[in-house]
Amino acid sequence: MARILIAGESWMTTSTHVKGVDEFSVHSYVEGVGPLRDALTARGHEVVHLPAHLVPTGFPDDAAALDAYDLVVLSDIGANSIQLAPGVFERFTPGADRLAALRDWVGAGGALLMVGGYLSFSGFQARAAFRQTAIAEVLPVEMLPEDDRVEAPAGIAPVVTDAGHPALGGAGEEWPLLLGYNRVVARPGAAVPALVGADPLVAVDEYGSGRAGVFTSDCSPHWAPPEFCEQWPGYADLWDGLVRWLTRS
Repeated sequence: MARILIAGESWMTTSTHVKGVDEFSVHSYVEGVGPLRDALTARGHEVVHLPAHLVPTGFPDDAAALDAYDLVVLSDIGANSIQLAPGVFERFTPGADRLAALRDWVGAGGALLMVGGYLSFSGFQARAAFRQTAIAEVLPVEMLPEDDRVEAPAGIAPVVTDAGHPALGGAGEEWPLLLGYNRVVARPGAAVPALVGADPLVAVDEYGSGRAGVFTSDCSPHWAPPEFCEQWPGYADLWDGLVRWLTRS
């Protein structure tokens, strides 16, 4: 079984309550990693979650730190959070290029999976900003230079084009509706066993001695509604299949 690092999939919110002439703010912390983490641990994988607010200080700096894992998952966490460690952003001292280290680690035999979201691929207003980083050459897809979100509030049905591909884990051909995704373009030679609209939903490929994959929608709400991430039996099959294919296990 695989040891997996999931970076991201958490957020903080602030709401302002105005009551007459008085106002106050309420803050909350939310994790969206639950469905994915539970699906993977139920299949015997070991999952370490690095919440978004800890990514700038805690993301692995080099191959030695990355070697603690078989697979790194980036989910709804932008390139800035990985690149701009406090020493670089606050104290203006050179630090590790952690996305370059991740690229080299995958090329040497590691595994990477990017999951969609507002801060994945190019993302909301292109703020995820992975397109011009070292990791862009690792992914089996090319990213758009603009906001790449496709919102589908009425729901959009995934289309499985290769149900037998091992990366899908035998999840079947009928998948629940999704509510959106990040639009990307498959690289030549990449396997794309599932589409959403006319765009890649699942894509995988080799990179050097390692492997990389993408799931361009969400692993939890809002793009992945409860019918997909909580009620669909194929949800755990899909993620287990991706992990096994990427890590060659």
